Amino acid sequence: MCWAAVQLARSIREGYTTGAMATKVSLSASTEWELLTARDFLDRLEPGKHADLIDGEVFMHSSVSTRHAELLSFLDALMRYYIDRHELGRLYREVVAVRLSGRNVFLPDLSFYRSSRIEAVKSTHLEGAPDLVVEALSPRTAERDVGPKFAEYEQHGVEEYWVLDPETLAHRFYRRDGEELVEYASGEARIASEVVPGFFVLRSWLDPGALPKLDTALAELAG
Repeated sequence: MCWAAVQLARSIREGYTTGAMATKVSLSASTEWELLTARDFLDRLEPGKHADLIDGEVFMHSSVSTRHAELLSFLDALMRYYIDRHELGRLYREVVAVRLSGRNVFLPDLSFYRSSRIEAVKSTHLEGAPDLVVEALSPRTAERDVGPKFAEYEQHGVEEYWVLDPETLAHRFYRRDGEELVEYASGEARIASEVVPGFFVLRSWLDPGALPKLDTALAELAG
């Protein structure tokens, strides 16, 4: 765990006086660390602090590139307009935490919940797996997004998982097939969502260096 993550984990633990405390684990008498619960993490996570709790350990988000930010801002605006216009549900940015289990809390870049999932919206976080998650890769977080976080999203019922790479443009799209998330639309020019009915993106729209005008993309979505 990096120094920044250690500091955040410490700040989460300090002053925590109610509920379950962090669990101490060890490999030997001289090697000991603590695993936080989701409640520990959420109670002490401050606004503006972006981190994930993965299997009880805190991992800080790194600062992102302008390409990363521009791609997410475009997709956020496009999806938000479409979802609101058709009253399909709610879309959240990475400032809102998603509690998946007792020791896993993520802050996805984008998370979508259908209108029927209103019970998932709590005062401090979202409870349970989103219906759709979008993560844009950053060099320091990529391994987690396609490793342990992928596995947790799969285990806890995410129906679609879009993994965008703003640098290489090697975007991958996954959809639930039984208990697993399997890749779909590999190499295809048009990527449609089943979770957000009628919504699609063109692969050419997902190049941060050549993003289309929002009005142009919305017009194509409209028909």
